[in-house]
Order: sequence, then C-alpha cells, then structure tokens
Amino acid sequence: MTADPAGDADEAARFHALLKDFEGRPAASGGRAKDLVNEPMIRHWCEAMGDTNPAYTGPDAIAPPTMLQAWTMGGLSGHGERSSAHDELFALLDGAGCTSVVATDCEQEYLRPLRPGDAVTFDAVIESVSPRKTTKLGTGHFVTTRMDVHANGEPAGTHRFRILKYAPAPRAAQKRSPAPRAAQERPPAPRAAQERPPAPRRPRPVINRDNQGFWDGVREHKLLIQRCTACATLRFPWLPGCHACAGSDWDTVEASGAGTVFSYVVMHHPPFPAFDPPYAVALVELAEGVRIISNVTGVPYDKVRIGLPVRLEFLRVDEDLELPVFRGGEG
Repeated sequence: MTADPAGDADEAARFHALLKDFEGRPAASGGRAKDLVNEPMIRHWCEAMGDTNPAYTGPDAIAPPTMLQAWTMGGLSGHGERSSAHDELFALLDGAGCTSVVATDCEQEYLRPLRPGDAVTFDAVIESVSPRKTTKLGTGHFVTTRMDVHANGEPAGTHRFRILKYAPAPRAAQKRSPAPRAAQERPPAPRAAQERPPAPRRPRPVINRDNQGFWDGVREHKLLIQRCTACATLRFPWLPGCHACAGSDWDTVEASGAGTVFSYVVMHHPPFPAFDPPYAVALVELAEGVRIISNVTGVPYDKVRIGLPVRLEFLRVDEDLELPVFRGGEG
C-alpha cells in the first residue's frame, strides 16, 4: 500500500488551520518583572558578556539593550500570567507527536533605554504558527511569540521569540523497513556491498557580509579579530559597528592562538547528528581579551576546568568545513 501524497497534504493543511486559530491570541497578559531594573543584574550581564561600555555604569547608567528579555524571565518558578491559549497550542502540537522543542532565533526592537529603578511589565501574543516544515531535526511547526515590553508604563521594546515544536526524525536504523523473510534467510552480503548511511554533517555556518572576513581567515588558518579604527577596541564576534564608540570603520588583528577557559559546559543531552556526547563546549578568553565559544580538544571532557590553558588549532570536520577549536594543555 502506498501513501497518498495529496491526502497527506490535505491532513497537514487541516491541522495547520487548527494551529492558525491561535494566532493573535494572548500568550501572557499583565506580566510583571520579578525585579526592578537594577545595577547588580546589569553588572553580572556585562561581566558575562565581556562588555565594558561605560554607558552601563555610573549614576546615569542604562541597561544593555539586549537585556530586554532578561527582565521578563520568570526563573525556575515561572510566571503566573501565561494564558490558557499558550498551553492549549502546545498540547495540540504534543498530541500530534511534536513533543520536542528547540529555540531557533529572536528579534528585538528597542524603543527607549531601561534604567535602574524602572518597573518592567509585558504582554505577549502568539503572533504566527507556520505550516508544517521538515528540518534535519525533524518535522514540525515554527511558533513565533511577540512580547511587548513597557517600562513605567511607557513602551520600551518588542521581543519576538521563535521556536520549532517538532517530531524528532527517526535514526537511520529506524528508517529501514524490515527485509522480506526470504531475504532474512540469505547470508549477509559482503561488508563492502552493504549499504551504509552517509555520515551526518555538522550544521553549516551562516556566512553573510558582516562575518565573511572571519570565515575567509579560517580558511587561511587565521583567527581574525575585528578592531575599531576609531578607538582601537577589539570585538568578537564580528559586528558591523563598534559597541564602545559606535564607529563603523574597522580592520583586523590576528589572534596569537593562546587562551584560557573562562567558562564551559559539558553536553550530554540531547544528542545531535554529527556530535558524539559527552563533549565540552567552552567560552575561551583569548590573550587579546575577547572571548569565543568553541570546542575543547586534546583532553577528556571531564578534565576541562575554568582557567585551563588552551591553544588554537583548526579542525577539519568534513570535506568542505574547517573550524577553529582549542586544544587543552598544561601551559
């Protein structure tokens, strides 16, 4: 019996129509931040990001604009303002087998700076639910939520957050249908003749006009750091403008390759194709003072520590992708 592509498409369209009924419905109403905008949270954020912009300190300090979402987060105890529509939408997707979730991207618009003492409130709406999409992770639907953030009752910004709710793709072994009984009774084919699924490939980097020079450097086994030609501030990752003086002109310096582990996580779950957990992912502080996220190689994952000296090397992961990684050592 063969599947009917038209019937499958009709069923997908009917299900998407159910999902679209949630568009425009509130995801959260009358939300209130658990804390006023405050200097300790700003300081911790800037330390974690390595951001030394003087605008974020002193008597006239403002909060970094990208902290917009941080003030609205509910923490481990969550928020009580989430609507029933949000839960109903997710229950519908769960019932269709889309039980896994991954965040894909966010967009922010800033309308006014946030300052210590501001009271942050917010409302959120389910902005859109995509038709069925198939990705390497699996098949599901992209759900976009828009949050409108206010400070002391004034519009402060908008935060759009997009996730993929999906049914995980089966492993290669699960995709193969059982062989007919006669075939099962035949001796196995020689090893060279057996079908082997292609090895999974790592995700491709998104290369655009803002970071093209970085990847050009990687191909030449150089780790290039942007340098503002106006104030000489180094920045990484690559950005179109300087976060210290807003200058738009820049050149590059080549990293020496020396660094230390500033922070790290060990990935155990969930597993992703082309990655073999457990493995260490580190925030490496380069000798030049900027930080980069990459893998630590050369030492067992459970031996990675904050302060571990590392040295830049380039790892070819397949025929057309090479990545900067850092080999751990003792100095």
